[in-house]
Amino acid sequence: MRMKAYNLARIDKEHDMHLQAWLHQMAKSTKNVGTAKKPKHEPVYKTFQEFFDYEKHIQEVQGKKKNVITPKMKMLARIAAKANEGR
Repeated sequence: MRMKAYNLARIDKEHDMHLQAWLHQMAKSTKNVGTAKKPKHEPVYKTFQEFFDYEKHIQEVQGKKKNVITPKMKMLARIAAKANEGR
């Protein structure tokens, strides 16, 4: 229980650090979008949740992590399977 409480407190601290970084990023950071003649500057992250998914971190600590297989994970599994075939 103490370890879980520690991890939850750590996530709260990470959340605060990410929130501060998010606010700083929103004030300064942009990416160029559009043509060279009419460049637009947009924030790299449109929402704070894209930057730091608080609920996802909480679920990981509480053991409620959903196993989501991404296309990148599938590609890495195929590469690993091919590498293991030669053994």
